[in-house]
Amino acid sequence: MTSSIAPAPVRPEHSTRRATLPILIVAGVLVTLLVPQTFPSGGGSTRLDRVLEEHIHTALDAHTWVYRVLVFPSNSYVVLPLLVAFAAWYAYRRQWWAAGFALIAPEVVVAVNSFALKPFWNRELHHYLAYPSGHTVQLVAVVTAFALVSESLRVRTATVLVMIVIVPAVLIGMVGFGYHHPTDVFGGTAAAVALVTALYLPFRYFTATRD
Repeated sequence: MTSSIAPAPVRPEHSTRRATLPILIVAGVLVTLLVPQTFPSGGGSTRLDRVLEEHIHTALDAHTWVYRVLVFPSNSYVVLPLLVAFAAWYAYRRQWWAAGFALIAPEVVVAVNSFALKPFWNRELHHYLAYPSGHTVQLVAVVTAFALVSESLRVRTATVLVMIVIVPAVLIGMVGFGYHHPTDVFGGTAAAVALVTALYLPFRYFTATRD
C-alpha cells in the first residue's frame, strides 16, 4: 500500500503575487518604450512636459527652497545609505539571498540604465542624457528591490504607498531645478520597476529551488 502526501495549498497572497510580477514587467516596459514616442524630433519638452512644467514653475518658482526639499530623497547620498540599510536589515535577519538581491540588483539596474537605455534614447538636456532619469531609476530600483524580497504584505503595501508620495515630490523638485522633464521621471520609474522585477523572477526561482 502506498501513501502520498498532498501538496500544500498555494496561499492566495502568493499566487496573486506571482501573477502580478509579469504584469509589472510588461507595464513597465510598455511605459518605458511608449514615452519616447512622444518626444519632439528636435528635442525639448513634450506637450505633457510643457503643461506640467508651466504649472510647477508658476506655483513654486518664488519658493525655490521647496524644490530643494522635494528633490532631497533622490540624492545619491540619501539613496546609497538606504540601499545599504535595506541589505543590512535582511542580513541581520539572516536572509542572505534577500540581502544580496537588495544590495546588488539596484546597482545592476542603474548600470543598465546608464550604459544602455540612456544612450539608446539619446535625449539630451543641458550637457547630459536625461531619459530615463538616472536619479529616479536609482531611487525606485532600491525601494522596489526591498519590497520584492519582503515576505510581509504589510511592508510591501507600506513601501508602495510611500513611493506614491515620494516619486511625484521628486518629480516636482527635479522639474523645478531644470534637472529633468516630467517624462524623464515617468520613464525612470517604469524602467526601474520593470528591470528590478525582471531580475527578481530568476532570483525567486533560484532561491525556491535551494530551500
